[in-house]
Amino acid sequence: MDDEELMRELLTALIDNTVEQFPLLESAIRERDPQKCAQLAHYSKGACANVGANAAAAVLKRMEQQATRQAFQECGISLASLADEIDRLRHEAL
Repeated sequence: MDDEELMRELLTALIDNTVEQFPLLESAIRERDPQKCAQLAHYSKGACANVGANAAAAVLKRMEQQATRQAFQECGISLASLADEIDRLRHEAL
C-alpha cells in the first residue's frame, strides 16, 4: 500500500483484534478444546494474512494444525510466539 496512515490503522485494528483473541485461545488450550482452538486460530490467521502480517499468520496456521492434532502444549508455545509477533507488529505500527 502507498498509504502509510491507512496501513498503520489496519495494523492497529489487526493488533487489537488479535489481542482480544488471546484469552479465548488461552481458554481453549486450557480446556483442551481442539475445535475451538483451531477455529479461533483459523479466524485470526485469515485476518493476519489479509493485511500481510505473514509471520503472525504462519504462527496461527501452525497453532491451527497443532490444535487439530490435540497438541495443546505446542499450542501454548505457539501462543507465546504469537504474542512476540504481535509486539513486533505493534512496534512497526508506531
